[in-house]
Amino acid sequence: MRHRIAVTGGGPAGLTFARVLHRHGHPVTVLERDSGPDARPPGGMLDLHENLGQLALDKAGLLDGFRALSRPEGQAMRILDVDGNVLRDYRPRPGELANPEIDRGQLRDLLLGPLDVRWGRGVAEVVPGTPDGALVRFSDGRQEAYDLVIGADGAWSRVRAAVSPATPHYTGVTLVETSLDDVDSRHPGLAELIGDGSMAAYGVNRALVAQRNSGGHVKVYAQFRGPLDRHLSDTDTDTEAVRARLLAMFDGWAGPLLDLLRLGAAFIHRPLYVLPVSHTWGHVPGVTLVGDAAHLMPPLGLGANLAMLEGAELAEIVAARPGDLDEAVRAFEERMWARAGRWAKITTAGLERLVSPDPAQALALFDELQPS
Repeated sequence: MRHRIAVTGGGPAGLTFARVLHRHGHPVTVLERDSGPDARPPGGMLDLHENLGQLALDKAGLLDGFRALSRPEGQAMRILDVDGNVLRDYRPRPGELANPEIDRGQLRDLLLGPLDVRWGRGVAEVVPGTPDGALVRFSDGRQEAYDLVIGADGAWSRVRAAVSPATPHYTGVTLVETSLDDVDSRHPGLAELIGDGSMAAYGVNRALVAQRNSGGHVKVYAQFRGPLDRHLSDTDTDTEAVRARLLAMFDGWAGPLLDLLRLGAAFIHRPLYVLPVSHTWGHVPGVTLVGDAAHLMPPLGLGANLAMLEGAELAEIVAARPGDLDEAVRAFEERMWARAGRWAKITTAGLERLVSPDPAQALALFDELQPS
């Protein structure tokens, strides 16, 4: 049986679902609001875990392609205190592939391959249970019907309302992102400080994290606990005013750490939102969710990994049970909810420790997570 299947969102979850289903010979349509793959910056690196994101890519037949593009050296992690002293300097062993890094743009291009992506198709809402199936209404007024619509459209999913009234809530932690280009040639001291992978310094309810990307590009994240601050919003174009506020917030930290903010380019305000830890919904025929749309959790390296594996598993079960699409989706949801609930609890507790009144909590968490 050839069902009409669409996935909304061309991120890791949606593309992995589509690529695995395509590999099984089933047509699938990807609905993406962006006008094209390069419509906006793809974001920072992703570390894909062996038993999560890498397993999903294996199901898609793309694991070798990932290994050719990934940066195993990006697994390195350095922890500093606010005075710039190195407390931990983890470096991966030769051949270690537990969670190598890959640029989001490279991962997107790897997954796109032969997929049918409808660019510029922003979804306004999904109406399940119509005589012709689940009706997708687009922001431009058009509409199409499908037998199954998968919402992989992220934190502020337009599909979620078809199955759940839940909306994300603020965690109390905000990230402000900036970046450095050509770090090795322009800022060799900072390049050495960051190393081959990531560097993090933890203070009282504050953190500075720097992540090396390919091509000498570094993403920097200032993290702090506090109420939502409209003065640091991403609509504020006064870069120097935001820089001054951040430097005041991290006053007293070591000079090289503050240079990550002094030398950064534009600032992007990213308050962290989550869905309830045990978010589930009553099964709705014709519609389901994966990834952040289903279980938005703190960004501690699990979100994209879980989302990709969910996309791959949903595609496999749909391909294996084409005559019973609704029961296949129902079985997938039960499995997803159990696993996502466990990880949501872990990442929520992890965020509490990483941005904490006691910086020793972050160091202890790092030690607990290191391979024995």
